[in-house]
Amino acid sequence: MATHSIVATTAFGLEAVAMRELKTLGYEPKVTRPGRIEFTGDAVAICEANIWLRTVERILVSVGQFEATDFGQLFDGVAALPWEEWIAADAAFPVSGRSHKSQLASVPACQRMTKRAIVERLRQAHAASELPETSYEVPVVVELLDNVAHLLVDTSGIGLHKRGYRKLIAAGQLRETLAAAMVQLSVWNPERPLVDPFCGTGTLAIEAAMIGRNMAPGLGRAFIAEEWPAIDRSLWEQTRSSARRQAAVALPERIVATDADENPLSLARYHAEQAGVADDIHFQQREFRELQSSRKFGCIVTNPPYGMKVGDEREATELYRDMPLVLRGLPTWSHFILTARDDFEQLIGQTATRRRKLYNGQIRCTLYQFLGPKPPSMHRQREVDDAISGAVDGETIATIEHAKPPPRPVMTPVFGGLPADIERQEQDFANRLTKRARHLRKWPTKRHIDCFRLYDRDIPEIPLAIDRYADTLHVAEYVRPHDRTPAQHADWLDRLARVAADTLEVDRKLVFMKVRQRQRGASQYERVATASVTRVVNEGDLRFRVNLSDYLDTGLFLDHRITRQKVMAEAAGRRFLNLFGYTGSFTVAAAKGGAAETTSVDLSNTYLDWAADNLELNGFKASGPHQLVRSDVQDWLMALRNEPLFDLAVVDPPTFSNSKRLDDDWDTQERHADLLVELAKRMSSAGVVYFSTNFRRFKLDVDRLSMYAIREISHQTVPEDFRNQRIHKCWRLVVS
Repeated sequence: MATHSIVATTAFGLEAVAMRELKTLGYEPKVTRPGRIEFTGDAVAICEANIWLRTVERILVSVGQFEATDFGQLFDGVAALPWEEWIAADAAFPVSGRSHKSQLASVPACQRMTKRAIVERLRQAHAASELPETSYEVPVVVELLDNVAHLLVDTSGIGLHKRGYRKLIAAGQLRETLAAAMVQLSVWNPERPLVDPFCGTGTLAIEAAMIGRNMAPGLGRAFIAEEWPAIDRSLWEQTRSSARRQAAVALPERIVATDADENPLSLARYHAEQAGVADDIHFQQREFRELQSSRKFGCIVTNPPYGMKVGDEREATELYRDMPLVLRGLPTWSHFILTARDDFEQLIGQTATRRRKLYNGQIRCTLYQFLGPKPPSMHRQREVDDAISGAVDGETIATIEHAKPPPRPVMTPVFGGLPADIERQEQDFANRLTKRARHLRKWPTKRHIDCFRLYDRDIPEIPLAIDRYADTLHVAEYVRPHDRTPAQHADWLDRLARVAADTLEVDRKLVFMKVRQRQRGASQYERVATASVTRVVNEGDLRFRVNLSDYLDTGLFLDHRITRQKVMAEAAGRRFLNLFGYTGSFTVAAAKGGAAETTSVDLSNTYLDWAADNLELNGFKASGPHQLVRSDVQDWLMALRNEPLFDLAVVDPPTFSNSKRLDDDWDTQERHADLLVELAKRMSSAGVVYFSTNFRRFKLDVDRLSMYAIREISHQTVPEDFRNQRIHKCWRLVVS
C-alpha cells in the first residue's frame, strides 16, 4: 500500500493536542508551522485520521511541492505532479488557494493556473479530450508560502469539527474541535466528576462524553474521500468497525452540564441524543452561583460568557468577580476556564497555574488552568486495603506496620483556604466577643434594648462591626488592604462568622454578613438580597422592624439611639419634620414623645412603607397627624408657601446619592448649607434642628448658617457600645 505525506490542519494553539492524538494512533507527527502537522501513512492512515482525530480541522494529502516565483514555474510544477492517481477523467476538482509572502500574490490567478495545469496533466494521463467533472469530487488546494507552492488534495470535505450530531444552530456555540481540546487539556478522566456550569448547547459536555467513552468523533458522518477510487472503500468500513468495537457502553460517572437559560439546554439535550451520549450527561437549568458538589477531585471545564456585546460587559464582569467565591466551594477540584477577557485574573483576584492561548473562531482567548491537588492513587489504596485484610498477592503480611496508609497529603485548595495563624485569630476574636457580651448582657432586661453593637473593629486585623438584633447577628466588614485572594478572604470571613455565632450562641443561619466600603451613588441603599429576614427589636419604649438580609443597612441606625432619645424628649406638643426620613425611626421617637404632628419626607416608597410599619408597631397611624411624603426634600421645602410650620426637625442625609429620581446628584458637603438655609425659613422661632452626617471629612458651613445658634453635640450622641466615637457627627441648630 502506497505511503503518503499527510497534513493535519488545526486551529492555532491546538497543535500539541493533535500531536498527542496522532501518536496515540501510532504515527510520528511533526509540526511544520503553526496550525499544520505532517506525518506519513498509507490509505488506512487517511481513514483513521479522519475518523479518530478530535482536534484537527482537515486531513489533506500532499501531492507535491516546488519553488514557484512566476506563473510559468507554477504551471510546469503542477503539471508534473501525478494527479491521475487521485482524479479520474470524469471527477470534479475545484481548486482553492492562498498566498503568503510570495511573489505570486494573486490567489485567483494562482487557482486558475493550477486548474489549467491539472487539466493538461489529466488529458494526457487519461488520453481524454474532455474532462466533464460529473463524478466524485477531489478538492485541490494550492498554497504559496515563501515562494514555495504546496499542492494538496482535501480528503475530509466538510470540516472535521462537524461531527454530525449538532444539527441545530445557536449563537455563541463552541466549536467541537476546541471543546474536545479543552477536555484533553484538562486533568479529567472518566472516573472523576466533570461539570460545565455554562454548557449552552452542550458541545463541551458532549465532546467529553465521547472522549470518556472512546467514541470516534467521525463515526456519524461521511468524508469526501470515501468516493475516491484511490482509497479502497473497504478500508473506511474496516476503520469504522474497529472504532465501534473500541467504544465503551457508558461512562462510569455522568457528566453534569448546567446553564441558567432553558432554551440552549433543550438544544443540548437534542444534540446529546444525536451523538448517542444522552444517558452520559445530566443537563440541568441552574445559575452558576448555585454550583456545588460533595464529590472530591472533580473538574470544571467551561466557556463562560465573555461580555463582549454592548450591554453585557458589566454582567460578565460581576460574574467573573463572583467566580472565585463560588469555586471555593470545590476546594479540591481543578478548573479550566476559557475566556477572551484579558483582565480575567485581575477580576478573580489570583493568577492561574497555567495559561494557554487558543482561538474560539476568530476570537483570541486564553484557557486559564487552575490545578487542584492530585487525587490519591487508587492502586495504592487497594494495596493498603489488601494489606489490612491480611494478604497481598496471596502472601501473608508479617507486620501490620506495612499496612498503614501513607500520611494524608496537605490539600491546598485552588480557590480559598485559611491563613496559617487562623487559630490565633479565632481565639483572640472569641475572647473579645465573650468579654463584650458579658459587659452588655443586662441591656435586654434592664434597659429593654435588644439591638446594640457588640464588636467595633476592636482587633485591628479583624475589621468587622457586629451588631446584635434580638436572636440574630449582623456582621459588616469594613474593607481594608490584605494579602488574601477574594476566595481566601471569603473563607476567612466565613470562619470568623462561625466563631461569632458559636461564641455568642447564635444559630449560624442567623448570622448575616455584609461588606461595607466607600460607597458612591445610591449603592448603600440598594437591595443586596431578597430573603426578607426581619425582626421586631426593642429600643427602650420604641419598637422597630429591621431587615437583616436584604440591604447593606438594616433599617435602624444604632449609633443614633441617643439622638432618638433627645428627639423624643423634646417632641411633646411640637410639630416635627424628618427630612431624608429613611425608615422613620426619628419620626417614631417624636410621635412617642408626644409630637402634635409629624411629617416625614423621602424619595423611596420602600422606606416610606417601612416607616408606616414602624409607626404602626408603636401604636400610630401613618395618616392624620403623621404624614409620609414621597418627594425630593429640597423641592418639597421650596414648594412650601405657608407660615413657618415646624418646631423640631431632624436632617440625616446620605453622604452622596445619584438616584434616578433626582434631577441633580445629592452631595451633603456641597448642598447641606442650601438645604439648612431653606429649612430655617420653615421653622418657628427658636425651632430646633438636629443635623447629622457620617461623612468623616464633613465641614459644616457655619458662615452661611448665621440664622442658627450652632452647637456640635457629637460627643453626647454616640452611644457607649460604639468604640468608634467618630461614627457620626451631630449638631443642634436653634433658629435665632
